[in-house]
Amino acid sequence: MVGRKMEWAARGNHLRGIPRKAIFMAVGAFAKAVANLLNTTTVHNAETLIHLVRSRPPGVPLLTVSNHMSTLDDPIMWGFKGFPITDARIGRWVLAAEDICFKNTVLSYFFRLGKCIPITRGGGIYQEHMNEALDRLRDGAWLHTFPEGKVCQEEAPIRRLKWGTASLIARAPVTPIVLPIVHHGLQKVILGVMKMLFECLEYLPLPSVQFR
Repeated sequence: MVGRKMEWAARGNHLRGIPRKAIFMAVGAFAKAVANLLNTTTVHNAETLIHLVRSRPPGVPLLTVSNHMSTLDDPIMWGFKGFPITDARIGRWVLAAEDICFKNTVLSYFFRLGKCIPITRGGGIYQEHMNEALDRLRDGAWLHTFPEGKVCQEEAPIRRLKWGTASLIARAPVTPIVLPIVHHGLQKVILGVMKMLFECLEYLPLPSVQFR
């Protein structure tokens, strides 16, 4: 059986939780800046999500599901005003593509600190890290999934859903509260962020190298 990749870094007591808190503070600040300073964000029924994140019954897990518009949906979608995105204790766990987020040791450590669970696309619902997701639901934690399985920017109804999320609901030791979320516009935000970064690079005193 294949072991769980760098699971020790995902534990809350790893180095007394300091690296995790630092990651949540830094990434949370980035998400807040993008969602509120660089863009205008409108959220409907935000109080429902905030209440379930902060005040659901003890031991009851929360499972949020959403469409997938860009690679930065998470964390930017949690950056709206009033949401406790920098609180690592109640922050979400999220299923993340192993081939994108866990390519090497550095990325694996970073995303593990950010409470990401690596999932091998096409690996089936009984792969080892799906069991890890079930463990988080057993703990009464908040888990977020993108059941479409990949980024989809089509102006159309949500695509056919993968059945991994349904299997988590069916196999969870405690039936989770399921909250669907639909968002739109993040596919434009990521382009704006990349444009801003390239514009900033134009003003940096970068060295000039000529090849002959």
